[in-house]
Amino acid sequence: MINLIWAAMILVGIITALMTGHMEDVNAGIIDAGSDAVSLCITMLGIVTMWCGIMKIAERTGLMKKWSSKMSPVMRFLFPRLSPEHPAYEYMCTNIIANIVGLGWAATPPALKAMQELAKDNKGSKSASREMCVFLILNISSLQLIPVNIIAYRATYGSEHPTAIILPGIIATVCSTAVAVLLAVIINKRGK
Repeated sequence: MINLIWAAMILVGIITALMTGHMEDVNAGIIDAGSDAVSLCITMLGIVTMWCGIMKIAERTGLMKKWSSKMSPVMRFLFPRLSPEHPAYEYMCTNIIANIVGLGWAATPPALKAMQELAKDNKGSKSASREMCVFLILNISSLQLIPVNIIAYRATYGSEHPTAIILPGIIATVCSTAVAVLLAVIINKRGK
């Protein structure tokens, strides 16, 4: 469906450009956007590679296990039916920690692994389990202390103060995470 929406928007834009005589502007925009996209991808590749590497080092040195054990009270509150020995547990902790430190891209692989492990417990059901719903809500709310990706985007596009987003980002994500925790409590109090 989203592909149809994008295709329709592009088609409307091209038709409008043809009808108004601005096709040269569209062509220039396509070329400029392509160049910007490649530059941004190269910049973000370096940042993502560095942070994914740091996360991998933290995992291999046992730091992630240590952080996961520190998160145990929070995890028990949010996921009362999930055992710390569950295969998804450490992936979930890794995802939450990566999101908190602003590494959204580094948080995605452990989130996918956690969902795969949680899906195994769901015994082929087409409906998501409570743990899957709570984890998804928390992942979407994404509490972040330092929004690394946004700071990198702002720096790439020439912002004078790329880190000015930190305080508003903390406020916004604290609010969204508070709502997510409230929803988690409601989900956990309801039956399956």
